[in-house]
Amino acid sequence: MRITPLLLLGCLLAVGVPSIVSAQNDDLLFDKTSFAGWEGNLDWFRIEKDSVVAGRLDQDIPRNEFLCTEQEFADFELTLEAKLVGDGKNAGIQFRSKRIPDHHEVIGYQCDMGWQGDKPIWGSLYDESRRRTFLAEGDHEKLRKEISGKEFIPLKIRAQGKHIQIWVGSLKTVDYHEADDNIPQSGIIGLQIHSGPKCEAWYRNIRLKKL
Repeated sequence: MRITPLLLLGCLLAVGVPSIVSAQNDDLLFDKTSFAGWEGNLDWFRIEKDSVVAGRLDQDIPRNEFLCTEQEFADFELTLEAKLVGDGKNAGIQFRSKRIPDHHEVIGYQCDMGWQGDKPIWGSLYDESRRRTFLAEGDHEKLRKEISGKEFIPLKIRAQGKHIQIWVGSLKTVDYHEADDNIPQSGIIGLQIHSGPKCEAWYRNIRLKKL
């Protein structure tokens, strides 16, 4: 029997060999050993246990700091796991964002992490340095149950056109449609440590699939 290229590809997929397309489109953004492809103030970021660790436990955080991808992304699905350690209760993942010229801040969407008082804000959609408000939030009681007992919290961000969705574990917290035509639909990914008390934000298994 003559084996055609299409038949061979079908056989490989049937036995579980990853396709070339999958390997190219689902990339590990952080290689676990270096900051290749990222930029930021490395006084506040380090690598430990295959994770990006933002902030420190021996010093208050004087200002917001961001570790950002050098590449910009438009439509994608981003997955990662994150945790907060210490007195601070706020960090987040920027996306479709931009560095503000000659400034430490960025502007754009943020998947929030942490607490606001006794209210969990994990998976909320915040507009950093732009509208400066929450654009969408999940059900706080369901969210409290979803994160209970977990050290690392699984997060998924899906941005396609003007439709943004966020999940915390299996709980969808955001299903948002952007109404403003002036909001950019592409930008960098950024890992934040928020100003405030001593804190570490840990980020690991950071993967992005282009849509």
